[in-house]
Amino acid sequence: MASVTYAKASRIYPGTTRPAVNQLDLQIADGEFLVLVGPSGCGKSTSLRMLAGLEEIDQGAIYIDQTDVTNVPPKSRDIAMVFQNYALYPHMTVRENMAFALKLRKTPKAEIERRVREAARLLDMDEKLLDRKPKALSGGQRQRVAMGRAIVREPQVFLMDEPLSNLDAKLRVQTRAQIAALQQRLGTTTVYVTHDQTEAMTMGDRVAVLLDGELQQVDSPRELYERPINAFVAGFIGSPAMNIRTVPLTDQGADLGGLVLPLTREQVAWARADGGGNRITIGFRPEHTEIVAPTDGGMPIVVELVEELGSDAYVHGHAAINGGHETFVVRTDGRFASPRIGETVFLRPRPGSHHAFHAVTGARLA
Repeated sequence: MASVTYAKASRIYPGTTRPAVNQLDLQIADGEFLVLVGPSGCGKSTSLRMLAGLEEIDQGAIYIDQTDVTNVPPKSRDIAMVFQNYALYPHMTVRENMAFALKLRKTPKAEIERRVREAARLLDMDEKLLDRKPKALSGGQRQRVAMGRAIVREPQVFLMDEPLSNLDAKLRVQTRAQIAALQQRLGTTTVYVTHDQTEAMTMGDRVAVLLDGELQQVDSPRELYERPINAFVAGFIGSPAMNIRTVPLTDQGADLGGLVLPLTREQVAWARADGGGNRITIGFRPEHTEIVAPTDGGMPIVVELVEELGSDAYVHGHAAINGGHETFVVRTDGRFASPRIGETVFLRPRPGSHHAFHAVTGARLA
């Protein structure tokens, strides 16, 4: 096991001027499960491949347990990687796939057998499965073989590049829980890449959010949800996404077409600084919003869609704000009758649940 440090590490692909990863400063503790998450093209897979030695580092450095591995070849970094497509050898059995890297190291046969059996036990793989070839396995079984191949190497660091993306929805939920539990049992430092923020929030000890090669925020899932550092993180974390709109700013707060969300004097002053003017970006989550009576001061929205999910229902609608139509989502209790499409309802964020961001920079207003 080991810690991992990105020290202002950058990767600039030939023929481009903008770094794919720009000055990444990130410390990962020994035994930690850290998830890199962000939209496509944000640099998360490049960051992982830089740590693996599969991408060059143009600036900065990367350390594994205080050792500078910036120019160390991949095979000498003592890491094990699980790929999106599993990358199993089709002509080998499961046992042979899992043992292959150990054979290359000339590990004694008895030790190879011990490690393979131990990994199979951890992953609930029976003896019959070990003698099959990859073509005879389901997607979930192939994923477990790829995990087993990484486990038998007993590396300092596990690297996982979207290993669940080829699984169906139900199996993804089951497998992500198994991976998280397995990592806790093994205690091996793990860096995990995904574009699925739900996966990130349910698996990681900490989550690092990237955008356009820049680290936006790294924190516990709870902190990311409750105190996003900017409007991008606020909108990316949470499902369904936070309702985020830029609206007129008054001395009292954010004006959503007659519904005023209160702000402190300091927040109003910060919002107007640095070119913010009389605009502010405000956000509130669907689950922190309620439908109220017309007389309770809510914002009128016209219902466009109702998603019935059993225990919950999501009501989508639009409101007239400052001459335009803005869409909003509110979560309601599925035990009660949902509004009909075309009906006007009144929504209101729960007191103190809204988030405020600078209209120009997107930075959180504390």
